[in-house]
Amino acid sequence: MVASLSKSLKLGHLLRTSRLLNTRLAAFSTSDASLSSPSTPQSNPSPSLSQSQEKEHGAFSKLLLFLPGAITFGLGTWQIFRRQDKIEMLDYRRRRLEMEPVTCVELPFLSNSMDSLEFRRIVCDGDFDEKKSVFVGPRSRSISGVTENGYYVITPLIPREPAPGGVQTPVLVNRGWVPREWRDKRMSGEEDLDRASSSSVAGNTRDEKTASWWNIWSKKPTRTGKAAVASPPVKAVGIIRGSEKPSMFVPPNDPDSGQWFFVDVPMIARACGLPENSIYIEEIEDEHTSSAKSPYPVPKDINTLVRYSVMPQDHLNYTATWYTLSVAVTYMAAMRIRAKKVHL
Repeated sequence: MVASLSKSLKLGHLLRTSRLLNTRLAAFSTSDASLSSPSTPQSNPSPSLSQSQEKEHGAFSKLLLFLPGAITFGLGTWQIFRRQDKIEMLDYRRRRLEMEPVTCVELPFLSNSMDSLEFRRIVCDGDFDEKKSVFVGPRSRSISGVTENGYYVITPLIPREPAPGGVQTPVLVNRGWVPREWRDKRMSGEEDLDRASSSSVAGNTRDEKTASWWNIWSKKPTRTGKAAVASPPVKAVGIIRGSEKPSMFVPPNDPDSGQWFFVDVPMIARACGLPENSIYIEEIEDEHTSSAKSPYPVPKDINTLVRYSVMPQDHLNYTATWYTLSVAVTYMAAMRIRAKKVHL
């Protein structure tokens, strides 16, 4: 009796355990099915959203293909505006050069603005202060296809007689181009030049002594030493200009070491002991300068002063080049888009 009762209890316990296991297995299977269900929004996005993203990406890529064509077209249009600006500036310079020249005496009574004086002709008389000359360079010069390096020599011109009112107006004169050897000899031979000048003065004194004996016998008036030594003033004919605008590749000037790479009028004036607002002129070829005995310095040609490094015809060539590139890259972009459509 007891044995049969214990067997029935064990059988009931096993049945309850099996039911519990079946319930848990059913719960696990339901959760797995819910996780692996294809209708959940986390696993599969909607087809409409993916298509809109693809369309946006395709439109952006098309715009990038046409961007080089738009940039080159803009550069070509900018060259047209630059060409027109150059034409107007060239006309302005020619009109200024046709005006009557001014003199150093008139400078104190003219406007102090460089815009009102630039590209005006000017005639100045005085003496060059050779010891304060400044060499700007190196600057190349081409003669018969041969390029030679040299410098521009800028020398203060001191007038002998001040302007009315006692105002003395020294100017900076760019006398022209000189070769490198000429500059080196000039800078290293200053003592020799002074010695040569003193010997010439001594020679003039001896000539005056010799002439004095002849004057006694001939009873003619003698000449004073001042009249014998005096020389006529230098006449400089040039164009009023302003400071140069160097590019980013040009090193800065170094006045302490005497290295000048571009024309900075206020800085050069300070180095020469002149006021910063001194007038700077570029000497041009004239009947007074062409008759000089020394071949150097070589004054500038007036046509060189008027010209730009990039003339209107150059801007027209640049316009044609940029427009041609714009058409080429735009055609390549269109063919690229067409090839993609055919492939799809």
